[in-house]
Amino acid sequence: MDRLDEKIIQILRENGRASNAEVARELKVSEGTIRRRIRKLVQSETVKIMAIPDPQKIGFNTVALIGIESEPAKMDDVANYLSNLKETQYVALTTGSFDIFVWVAVASTEELGNLLRTSISTAPGIKRSETFVNLAIRKRGFGLLG
Repeated sequence: MDRLDEKIIQILRENGRASNAEVARELKVSEGTIRRRIRKLVQSETVKIMAIPDPQKIGFNTVALIGIESEPAKMDDVANYLSNLKETQYVALTTGSFDIFVWVAVASTEELGNLLRTSISTAPGIKRSETFVNLAIRKRGFGLLG
């Protein structure tokens, strides 16, 4: 990945619907160059072009981060289990006090409580969890280039 790829990604972060022609004009290169570069970035899985909805605007009024401590030998199994729950948006294996962090979005605190009681606390390999309910989100996005 070079500087041109970084600039393309930055433009698409700001406007994921920007056309190849728009990106080409802004970067002063040919539309074909942009088309090839984007295709290569997507095929190599360097970028994924997708819509990231605001959870609250689509009815998910409770968003939480859940720290999971798992049995060491079952960490991958637990992470895979959590990844398959429809409520999970993000699952990461981590260092520190928790082995796994899970970001969930649900309609209500009642639904969060139900998820914690029925799907998370009962999962084999989970030793303990701690839930952090988001009060406000100040930044959303996954960009790494600025």
